[in-house]
Amino acid sequence: MGSPAFDDYLKTVYAHTEWQDAPITPSQLAAALGVAPSSVTEMVKKLAAAGLVSHQPYGAVRLTDAGEGRALRMLRRHRLIETWLVREFGYAWHEVHDEAEVLEHTISDRLLEGIDERLGRPRFDPHGDAIPDADGRVHREPFVLLADAAPGHTGRVLRVSDRDAELLQALEELGVGVGRMLTVAAEGALLDGAPVTLPDGAPDVVWLSA
Repeated sequence: MGSPAFDDYLKTVYAHTEWQDAPITPSQLAAALGVAPSSVTEMVKKLAAAGLVSHQPYGAVRLTDAGEGRALRMLRRHRLIETWLVREFGYAWHEVHDEAEVLEHTISDRLLEGIDERLGRPRFDPHGDAIPDADGRVHREPFVLLADAAPGHTGRVLRVSDRDAELLQALEELGVGVGRMLTVAAEGALLDGAPVTLPDGAPDVVWLSA
């Protein structure tokens, strides 16, 4: 039950539905984790036997209440560590994911609590993903994916996905970060009122306040 592999699967299943509603399929899970579909099949069986996911053959994978609780605990660790690395060690936001993947399985609860306190108990990580509190509560405001936002829509950047480090770095160089105001224009966008040309793929990885 303490397997890091279990935690990685549960985090991925949870994160898939944080910013959209469709549950994750086994093939999507395999792609997200970079593993073979056969490996996903075996692991999902183990997770289901442990009462952490529900799954029908060839169907979507969903977390049980127990699975969601465990996923939230691991996401709290991961996102607090990412925030710590950015604020205290000067990491860029595209550099922290892999470090956090290692550290989240090794630090003690005492150290995690110390990090949380030192950082002022942040509610969001550098990418805008919500940091669950110690009780597993998550705070998030209404949002819209940039690709789905209508022309003329203006909103704060709430989240930028970290799934593509190069794209994340390109957006950082443009100044597209959490908290900036972005307006959807007929062609391109306005960042705090100034025209900006977003890189390819940006509309699918940026979320704005609704």
